[in-house]
Amino acid sequence: MSQIDRSLAQAARAWPFEEARKLLARTGGKAPAKGYVLLETGYGPSGLPHIGTFGEVVRTTMVRQAFCRLSDVPTRLFCFSDDMDGLRKVPDNVPNKEMLAAHLGKPLTAVPDPFSNEYPSFGAANNARLRAFLDSFGFEYEFQSATDWYKSGRFDKMLLAMLHRPRAAGAGGQDRCRGRHHRLSR
Repeated sequence: MSQIDRSLAQAARAWPFEEARKLLARTGGKAPAKGYVLLETGYGPSGLPHIGTFGEVVRTTMVRQAFCRLSDVPTRLFCFSDDMDGLRKVPDNVPNKEMLAAHLGKPLTAVPDPFSNEYPSFGAANNARLRAFLDSFGFEYEFQSATDWYKSGRFDKMLLAMLHRPRAAGAGGQDRCRGRHHRLSR
Protein backbone atom coordinates (compact mmCIF):
# COMPACT_ATOMS: atom_id res chain seq x y z
CA MET A 1 0.00 0.00 0.00
CA SER A 2 1.36 3.41 -0.88
CA GLN A 3 2.06 5.99 1.79
CA ILE A 4 -0.61 8.26 0.24
CA ASP A 5 -3.25 5.53 0.52
CA ARG A 6 -2.28 4.80 4.13
CA SER A 7 -2.46 8.53 4.95
CA LEU A 8 -5.96 8.73 3.46
CA ALA A 9 -7.01 5.68 5.45
CA GLN A 10 -5.62 7.16 8.67
CA ALA A 11 -7.60 10.37 8.09
CA ALA A 12 -10.85 8.62 7.13
CA ARG A 13 -13.75 9.15 9.55
CA ALA A 14 -16.19 6.58 8.14
CA TRP A 15 -17.31 4.05 10.74
CA PRO A 16 -15.40 1.06 9.25
CA PHE A 17 -12.16 3.02 9.73
CA GLU A 18 -13.16 4.02 13.26
CA GLU A 19 -13.77 0.36 14.13
CA ALA A 20 -10.55 -0.69 12.39
CA ARG A 21 -8.60 1.84 14.44
CA LYS A 22 -10.06 0.32 17.61
CA LEU A 23 -8.85 -3.12 16.49
CA LEU A 24 -5.44 -1.70 15.65
CA ALA A 25 -5.21 -0.13 19.12
CA ARG A 26 -6.20 -3.45 20.76
CA THR A 27 -3.44 -5.29 18.91
CA GLY A 28 -0.86 -2.57 19.41
CA GLY A 29 -0.32 -2.62 15.66
CA LYS A 30 1.18 -6.12 15.83
CA ALA A 31 -0.06 -9.54 14.89
CA PRO A 32 -1.25 -11.60 17.88
CA ALA A 33 0.64 -14.81 18.73
CA LYS A 34 -1.53 -16.73 16.24
CA GLY A 35 -0.13 -14.51 13.46
CA TYR A 36 -3.31 -12.72 12.35
CA VAL A 37 -6.30 -10.72 13.54
CA LEU A 38 -9.48 -12.76 13.38
CA LEU A 39 -12.74 -11.07 12.43
CA GLU A 40 -15.98 -13.00 12.73
CA THR A 41 -19.53 -12.67 11.57
CA GLY A 42 -22.39 -14.96 12.42
CA TYR A 43 -25.37 -16.47 10.69
CA GLY A 44 -28.29 -18.54 11.92
CA PRO A 45 -29.25 -21.00 9.16
CA SER A 46 -32.87 -21.35 10.25
CA GLY A 47 -34.00 -19.78 6.99
CA LEU A 48 -32.77 -18.78 3.59
CA PRO A 49 -29.98 -16.19 3.27
CA HIS A 50 -31.36 -12.66 2.85
CA ILE A 51 -30.34 -8.99 2.87
CA GLY A 52 -29.71 -9.10 6.62
CA THR A 53 -27.30 -11.99 6.15
CA PHE A 54 -25.56 -10.02 3.42
CA GLY A 55 -25.37 -6.98 5.71
CA GLU A 56 -23.66 -8.95 8.48
CA VAL A 57 -20.92 -10.11 6.16
CA VAL A 58 -20.51 -6.85 4.25
CA ARG A 59 -20.15 -4.79 7.46
CA THR A 60 -17.46 -7.10 8.82
CA THR A 61 -15.73 -7.11 5.43
CA MET A 62 -15.76 -3.30 5.39
CA VAL A 63 -14.02 -3.20 8.78
CA ARG A 64 -11.54 -5.82 7.59
CA GLN A 65 -10.75 -3.84 4.45
CA ALA A 66 -10.30 -0.64 6.47
CA PHE A 67 -8.00 -2.50 8.89
CA CYS A 68 -5.91 -3.75 5.96
CA ARG A 69 -5.54 -0.19 4.69
CA LEU A 70 -4.36 0.98 8.10
CA SER A 71 -2.06 -1.94 8.89
CA ASP A 72 0.04 -4.72 7.43
CA VAL A 73 -1.14 -7.16 10.10
CA PRO A 74 -2.66 -10.23 8.39
CA THR A 75 -6.37 -10.88 8.87
CA ARG A 76 -8.81 -13.74 8.52
CA LEU A 77 -12.60 -13.59 8.37
CA PHE A 78 -14.72 -16.41 9.76
CA CYS A 79 -18.34 -16.61 8.69
CA PHE A 80 -19.69 -18.68 11.54
CA SER A 81 -22.91 -20.66 11.19
CA ASP A 82 -24.83 -21.15 14.43
CA ASP A 83 -26.21 -24.40 13.02
CA MET A 84 -26.58 -26.00 16.45
CA ASP A 85 -29.41 -23.54 17.17
CA GLY A 86 -32.78 -25.17 17.60
CA LEU A 87 -35.46 -24.82 14.95
CA ARG A 88 -37.77 -22.30 16.67
CA LYS A 89 -40.41 -21.99 13.96
CA VAL A 90 -41.12 -23.22 10.46
CA PRO A 91 -40.07 -20.60 7.89
CA ASP A 92 -42.76 -19.42 5.48
CA ASN A 93 -40.52 -19.71 2.41
CA VAL A 94 -39.53 -23.39 2.51
CA PRO A 95 -41.25 -26.59 1.33
CA ASN A 96 -42.37 -29.51 3.50
CA LYS A 97 -43.60 -27.38 6.38
CA GLU A 98 -45.38 -30.29 8.10
CA MET A 99 -42.20 -32.34 8.13
CA LEU A 100 -40.24 -29.40 9.57
CA ALA A 101 -42.90 -28.80 12.25
CA ALA A 102 -42.26 -32.29 13.58
CA HIS A 103 -38.64 -31.25 14.31
CA LEU A 104 -39.20 -27.99 16.21
CA GLY A 105 -36.61 -27.52 18.94
CA LYS A 106 -34.04 -29.82 17.37
CA PRO A 107 -30.62 -28.51 16.27
CA LEU A 108 -30.76 -27.34 12.65
CA THR A 109 -28.19 -29.97 11.70
CA ALA A 110 -30.51 -32.66 13.13
CA VAL A 111 -33.52 -31.53 11.08
CA PRO A 112 -33.98 -33.23 7.67
CA ASP A 113 -33.39 -31.19 4.50
CA PRO A 114 -36.86 -30.02 3.37
CA PHE A 115 -35.65 -29.10 -0.12
CA SER A 116 -34.22 -32.41 -1.34
CA ASN A 117 -32.04 -35.28 -0.21
CA GLU A 118 -28.93 -33.48 -1.41
CA TYR A 119 -27.83 -32.43 2.11
CA PRO A 120 -27.90 -34.36 5.39
CA SER A 121 -29.87 -31.63 7.19
CA PHE A 122 -31.76 -28.34 7.01
CA GLY A 123 -28.73 -26.62 8.54
CA ALA A 124 -26.37 -28.12 5.96
CA ALA A 125 -28.72 -27.16 3.09
CA ASN A 126 -28.92 -23.56 4.29
CA ASN A 127 -25.18 -23.43 4.94
CA ALA A 128 -24.61 -24.45 1.31
CA ARG A 129 -27.02 -21.73 0.18
CA LEU A 130 -25.20 -19.19 2.35
CA ARG A 131 -21.81 -20.08 0.88
CA ALA A 132 -23.16 -19.87 -2.68
CA PHE A 133 -24.82 -16.54 -1.84
CA LEU A 134 -21.61 -15.06 -0.38
CA ASP A 135 -19.45 -16.51 -3.15
CA SER A 136 -21.66 -14.83 -5.76
CA PHE A 137 -20.60 -11.46 -4.29
CA GLY A 138 -16.90 -12.38 -4.13
CA PHE A 139 -16.52 -12.23 -0.35
CA GLU A 140 -13.26 -13.60 1.05
CA TYR A 141 -14.15 -15.64 4.14
CA GLU A 142 -13.64 -18.99 5.82
CA PHE A 143 -16.87 -20.81 6.56
CA GLN A 144 -17.16 -22.32 10.05
CA SER A 145 -19.91 -24.53 11.46
CA ALA A 146 -20.85 -24.66 15.16
CA THR A 147 -21.74 -28.33 14.71
CA ASP A 148 -18.26 -29.05 13.36
CA TRP A 149 -16.60 -27.07 16.15
CA TYR A 150 -18.57 -28.80 18.91
CA LYS A 151 -18.12 -32.29 17.47
CA SER A 152 -14.38 -31.78 16.88
CA GLY A 153 -13.82 -30.48 20.41
CA ARG A 154 -12.59 -27.05 19.28
CA PHE A 155 -14.87 -25.38 21.85
CA ASP A 156 -13.92 -27.74 24.72
CA LYS A 157 -11.03 -25.73 26.15
CA MET A 158 -13.03 -22.49 26.26
CA LEU A 159 -16.14 -24.17 27.66
CA LEU A 160 -14.09 -25.76 30.44
CA ALA A 161 -12.43 -22.41 31.17
CA MET A 162 -15.85 -20.79 31.43
CA LEU A 163 -16.99 -23.45 33.89
CA HIS A 164 -13.94 -22.84 36.05
CA ARG A 165 -13.90 -19.04 35.73
CA PRO A 166 -17.49 -17.78 35.64
CA ARG A 167 -16.43 -14.13 36.17
CA ALA A 168 -14.46 -14.23 32.94
CA ALA A 169 -17.56 -15.59 31.22
CA GLY A 170 -19.62 -12.63 32.40
CA ALA A 171 -21.48 -14.37 35.20
CA GLY A 172 -20.02 -12.06 37.84
CA GLY A 173 -19.01 -15.10 39.84
CA GLN A 174 -22.56 -15.71 40.99
CA ASP A 175 -25.50 -17.66 39.72
CA ARG A 176 -29.12 -16.74 40.43
CA CYS A 177 -31.14 -19.77 41.34
CA ARG A 178 -34.67 -19.54 42.75
CA GLY A 179 -34.07 -16.02 43.99
CA ARG A 180 -30.97 -16.91 46.03
CA HIS A 181 -27.37 -16.05 45.27
CA HIS A 182 -24.67 -18.61 45.68
CA ARG A 183 -21.02 -18.76 44.67
CA LEU A 184 -20.11 -21.00 41.80
CA SER A 185 -17.39 -23.43 42.82
CA ARG A 186 -14.11 -23.53 40.98
